[in-house]
Amino acid sequence: MAAQWIAWRIRIPAIALLLVAGFLIGPVFGYINPAQDLGAVYKPIIALSVAIILFEGGLTLNFKEIRETSRAVRAIILVGGPLVWFMSALAAHYAAGLSWPSAIVLGAILVVTGPTVIMPLLRQAQLGSRTASLLRWEAIINDPIGALFAVIAFETYLVLHGNHGAGGLVFTLIIGAATALIGGFAAGRFVGAAFVRGYVPEYLKAPILLVSVLVVYAVSDVILKESGLLTVTIMGVTMANQRMASLAELRRFKETVTVLLVSGLFVLLTASLDLNALISLGWGAAIFVGLCLFVIRPIAIMLATTGSGLTLNERVLVSWIAPRGIVAVAVSGLFGAELAEMGVEDGTRLTALTFAVVASTILLHGFTLSPLASLLRLKSARKPGILIVGGSEWSNALAAKLVEIDLPVLIADSNWNHIRRSRLSNIPVFFGEVLSEAAHHDITLNRYGHVIAATDNDAYNALVCTEFGPEIGRGNVYQIGDFSDDNHRQSLNFTLGGRDLFEQGLDFSELRRQMWNGWVFQATKLTDEFGFDAYQQSRDEKTQVLFWVKPNGTTVFRQNKKGQSPETGDTLIAFGPPPANTKSAKSSTPKSSKDSTSS
Repeated sequence: MAAQWIAWRIRIPAIALLLVAGFLIGPVFGYINPAQDLGAVYKPIIALSVAIILFEGGLTLNFKEIRETSRAVRAIILVGGPLVWFMSALAAHYAAGLSWPSAIVLGAILVVTGPTVIMPLLRQAQLGSRTASLLRWEAIINDPIGALFAVIAFETYLVLHGNHGAGGLVFTLIIGAATALIGGFAAGRFVGAAFVRGYVPEYLKAPILLVSVLVVYAVSDVILKESGLLTVTIMGVTMANQRMASLAELRRFKETVTVLLVSGLFVLLTASLDLNALISLGWGAAIFVGLCLFVIRPIAIMLATTGSGLTLNERVLVSWIAPRGIVAVAVSGLFGAELAEMGVEDGTRLTALTFAVVASTILLHGFTLSPLASLLRLKSARKPGILIVGGSEWSNALAAKLVEIDLPVLIADSNWNHIRRSRLSNIPVFFGEVLSEAAHHDITLNRYGHVIAATDNDAYNALVCTEFGPEIGRGNVYQIGDFSDDNHRQSLNFTLGGRDLFEQGLDFSELRRQMWNGWVFQATKLTDEFGFDAYQQSRDEKTQVLFWVKPNGTTVFRQNKKGQSPETGDTLIAFGPPPANTKSAKSSTPKSSKDSTSS
C-alpha cells in the first residue's frame, strides 16, 4: 500500500514500485522468501487471487463498450495471439537457448497482456475511450487464453512422450473448453438472477459473489488445469452485461479487493525469485526480451489489425503497449516446475525468463504509455476538464468561459431546450440522462476531473454528486444549493451529495436572479504586477472565486482548498458583478492583467 500511495503522489506506475519493493525484500536482501515461508499454500493463494482479479476484470467489460473495436479485438486475439505464440517460441529457442518443449510453453505464456498491469496504467494515462477499451479487452481476454495455450503445449508434450494418449488429450480439451464457456455463462446468469430476484440480502451479496468465484474456478480447474481462469472471466463478463441494480456496489467492492491482491501478489512473486537464476540468464535472454518488445509484438499486431478499422496511430500504440503481469509469472512457475520434473532440464529457466519480460515491459511500457499517447494524439484530453450537469444560462456562461481558456467542458441535460443555447454556441453537450447506462458508455469520465451539478432540483444535484463521487473522487464533485443545516428537516445526510460550489450555498433561483442583474463570469490571469490581493481589491466584495487553473492545467476549486490562495500564472474563474461596474475596478485594474468577462 505504501508503494501504491507513493506512486499516486508522484504520478508514476504503481506496478514499477511494487516490482522494486518485492525485488529488494526478496532476492536482494533476503528478508522474506514467500515460496518457502508459505509452503504448500503459496501456489493456491496465487491461483485463487489471479482468479478473483480476472473475474473483476471481466466485470468491467460491457459489450456496448466494444462496438467500435470489436473487429480489432477479435483480430488481435484470434490472429495476433497465435502469431505471438509462434514467434515467441522461435525466439525462445534460437535466442534464449531453450529446448523446444520449454520454448513452446514459454511462447504460449507470453501471449498474455496482463490486466493487473494494464488497468492501473490506463487509469493514469487518460487514453481516449476507443484505445483504452481495446487494450482493456485484449488484456482481460488474453490472460486466460494464454494460460490455456500453455496447457495445450504442455499436454501435447506429454502425448509426444507417451505419458498421455492423443485421444484422451483431445477429449479433455473439448470437455474443458465446454466447461469453461458453458459453466462461466451459467454461473454468471445464476448468481445474477439470484441477486436480482432478492434471494440474497444486500449485506451478503459481495461475500457470496466472492466465494462463488472461488468455487467456480476450483471446479473448472479440476476438469482442465488452468481452465478456471477462462471460466471466471466469462462469468464476470456475463454478470457485467445483466441489468443488476447492485452491480455498481459489487464492482467497487471487487475493485478494492483487486487492488489489495494485485499489490500483494506482485510483492510475493517478485520476492520469490531466485537471484542466481536471473544473473545466469546471459545475453541470450537480453536478445530474447528485445525481440519480444521490438519485433514480435509489433509484427503480430500490425498484421492482425490490417483492415480492422483502427487508425495508424492506434495500431502503433497497441503494437508497443503489451505489459505482462501476474498470470504470466504464476503460470510459468507452474509449468516450469512440471517440465523440470518430467526431465526437461531448462524448465526451471521459464520463470526467470518470464520475469525478465515482465519487468522490462512494466518499466518500459509503464513509463512510455502516457508520452507516446500524447505524441500520437490518442489522449482523451490535454488536461482534465469539468462536467456540468444541468443546462441553463448560468451553465452556458460558465462553459463558454471555460472554452475560452481552453479547458475541456461538457454540459449534460435530458431537456433538449436547456442545452439549445450551448449547442448554438458550439459548446460540447450530452443530451440524455447523465446517470443512465448510455451516459456511462458515451461520456469519457477520465477526461473530466471535476463535476458541477447545477440543475434546478437540489436533491437531484445531490444524487448526481453521490453517484459520481466514487469515480471522480468525492472531493471533486460540487453542487449548487445548501443542505448544510443539520437541524433543518429538509437537510440531507452529510454522506450524500458533494461539496458546496459557493461559500454561501447559492441555489438555482439565486443564480438565475444574479444573471438577470447582469452578473458575469470573469477569467483573470494573475501576474507579478497584478496578484491575488490586487485582484480582490479590484472586484466587488460579492464576487466569488470558484476555482483557478494552474499553468500545468490543474484545476483547484476554492471550496476544496480553503486557506490556499492562487499564485502568479494562475487563471481565476469568478462569478460576480462586472468589474466595470465597481469604482475600484475603474481605478485599480492595471492594463497588464489579462481579464475577460462573459454574460
